[in-house]
Amino acid sequence: MSLAAISGVIERRILANYRIDAEAVSRVLPAPFRPKLVSGFAIGGICLIRLGQMRPAWFPAGWGLRSENAAHRIAVEWQDGEVLRQGVYIPRRHTNSRLNVLAGGLVFPVVQQLARFAVQETAERVSVHVNSFDDKTSIHVAGRVSAEWPGGSVFTDLQSASDFFRGGSLGYSADAHGRRYYGIELDCEKWQVEVLAVERMESSFFEDASVFPRGAVQLDCALLMRGIRHRWNNRGPLCCG
Repeated sequence: MSLAAISGVIERRILANYRIDAEAVSRVLPAPFRPKLVSGFAIGGICLIRLGQMRPAWFPAGWGLRSENAAHRIAVEWQDGEVLRQGVYIPRRHTNSRLNVLAGGLVFPVVQQLARFAVQETAERVSVHVNSFDDKTSIHVAGRVSAEWPGGSVFTDLQSASDFFRGGSLGYSADAHGRRYYGIELDCEKWQVEVLAVERMESSFFEDASVFPRGAVQLDCALLMRGIRHRWNNRGPLCCG
């Protein structure tokens, strides 16, 4: 059995982003994906999202599960016949929900690993630590809400960054066997983002020198979303290895 859609509320979503050497990113992407470039850079990063009221889309609102989740993301594009598609490739997903881990790949095509989350959050600041139970992945993102766009970003302003990431709502990740890539698409009731001024950003994946050479990964920007109703739509497999 596989669910077609899941509904809920994005209580908090951080999109913390790096600009990355395009050649280095190309080496970690499976076919048919290739990096989607901005000013010659690939864009990768971390999504840290707390979901509430998560339930099958046909189930009445006001009930559902809550979980903290993390995903490493790389903005990609690929050719679908004569059409150029865009989205994100997700090499790693983590959650604090054992139910999400058990359901992954069975009732919804998202395979996740169990992790510990430590969150400190106010209206103006947020800090999220993630450590996987297998000790292979660690993440820390901390920042404060700001009205100023960071200097040095490949995006000219908040609007251009917002448009870019809104276009990456379709995400693909491998199944448990690594032979198929399944897609889920985020459909938001509204799309509203704020600037998150990054005070600390760490990722064991993007800081792995055996994958990304020293100097290939640079902090770019971060966005914050809060209190948004949404649904995740199952888009099925893209390709088979």
